[in-house]
Amino acid sequence: MPTLHWIGKDKVVKHHHEVPFKTLRREYVHNAPEGTPENSTGNRIIHGDNLEALKALLPEFEGRVKCIYIDPPYNTGNEGWVYNDNVNDPRIQKWLHQVVGKEGEDLSRHDKWLCMMYPRLKLLHRLLAADGVLLVSIDDVEVNNIRLVLDEIFGRFRFVSQLVWKARQHLDSRSVTGVSNDHEYVLVYSKTQGRIFAGKSRDESKYSNPDEDPRGPWMSRSMLGLATKAQRPNLHYELIDPKTNISYPCAPETGWRYSTDTMGTKISEGRIIFPKRPTGRPREKVFLAELQMSAAGYPSTIDGIYTADGTAEIRAIFGSQLFDFPKPSDLIAELVSQVTDKDSIVLDSFAGSGTTAHAVLKLNAQDSGNRRFILTEMMDYAETITAERVRRVMNGYGEDKKAVAGLGGSFEYYTIGEALFDEDGNLNEAVPLEEIRRYVAYTEGVEYGLSGMSPYYIGHANDAAYLFHYEPDRATALDYEFLNSLRFTESARPTTLVVYADNCLLSQDQLRKHGIIFKKIPRDITRF
Repeated sequence: MPTLHWIGKDKVVKHHHEVPFKTLRREYVHNAPEGTPENSTGNRIIHGDNLEALKALLPEFEGRVKCIYIDPPYNTGNEGWVYNDNVNDPRIQKWLHQVVGKEGEDLSRHDKWLCMMYPRLKLLHRLLAADGVLLVSIDDVEVNNIRLVLDEIFGRFRFVSQLVWKARQHLDSRSVTGVSNDHEYVLVYSKTQGRIFAGKSRDESKYSNPDEDPRGPWMSRSMLGLATKAQRPNLHYELIDPKTNISYPCAPETGWRYSTDTMGTKISEGRIIFPKRPTGRPREKVFLAELQMSAAGYPSTIDGIYTADGTAEIRAIFGSQLFDFPKPSDLIAELVSQVTDKDSIVLDSFAGSGTTAHAVLKLNAQDSGNRRFILTEMMDYAETITAERVRRVMNGYGEDKKAVAGLGGSFEYYTIGEALFDEDGNLNEAVPLEEIRRYVAYTEGVEYGLSGMSPYYIGHANDAAYLFHYEPDRATALDYEFLNSLRFTESARPTTLVVYADNCLLSQDQLRKHGIIFKKIPRDITRF
């Protein structure tokens, strides 16, 4: 499989492992006012570097996100956008210098963009569910590069489609080449194979049953093939109606779709419609009941939704154009509806103006779903534009005749908090204890939970209970006093106890006798 190489790649391929794990600090919760409809709760907006934010989401959401939609910077070189679109933002520059080093001084803007994207895509891949779908908006500048990177991370056979979105409604006469670039792309990758998109609703109005066929409603379909006589001589023959003996010659350039044996079977089953005149063209019946899919395929081109619609939305919500070239919420809603269930988690790590949240809330209002969104945004407008838009969509916006009713719902607003480990690799005591406990459960591969067995309980898996005996202000010990504090009946006692503590006062024989695995804090806590 062809792979893409660029300056600095060797420094970023495994960088997602080196990103320090940080906690998320909840700043506030927004609830839509009374009187608005019910909508999803538990939504999140995170202000901070999306690399750190994605890492912080792993303990709770790894392998749980059904749909990831991202609209990363297109790397056009345009310096004038609010969302700086050529990766020259000072924070990205600082990150490149720290990660890539002096070599980064020679990076082209394409090298910089790929260095920025690679570790973020690696973390997104980890967050995506086994049946999850990644959707990436992009244009011609980086589409070829990012496809090779996604092939490398997901695997070439996980590519689903390169959808073409006709983004521009009117021709652009300002182009120096004379070509109006009217389209963008949406790349689709999935962790699974098979049918990924739900598909378009099938138009059943074309099906009827004028001859009262016992097989039910049907429509007629052409039987012309695609091959010349030189290419497929077995598909070029005269077709004869056995009832009238009228002969129907095939089209010389296309022939028939079926061989004589298959055609004979269809005739005997009454599936062929013969015209009364020999100049007509026989057609076949296609029965509605025999269609394998209840929905038609999803088209690879998207039309009828334009960038101008996204701009109009922003103006309606804020009263002015605070954000350039936002995606229309109808576009994201259309895509998300194709690949999610009603209770799916949807993640957008380049949140911009918050279109993805708007789309999720809109979908939930349409089908009474409970989809949840997670947005991350590093720019300073995360609060004033991203979160503010979501607030207004939930609450309602506009005045008088132009007022738009609120969609309801709530979200929690987070910033990036403390690093879990200090510079010496020890647990950072400034981190909330709950976050440390959740992290340890994650490293053990167990779902974090609470139990009456012990206040130190953090999870259970494969008949093993995990206990994190940790106190920030004192050393802890695994001893008989601790074991006697555990509350469980003998019949419900797990076969194995995995106990974290500062010290162990039991011998190896005692540990084996009681089925205990001791892990010392913090050296046995695996770092990302």
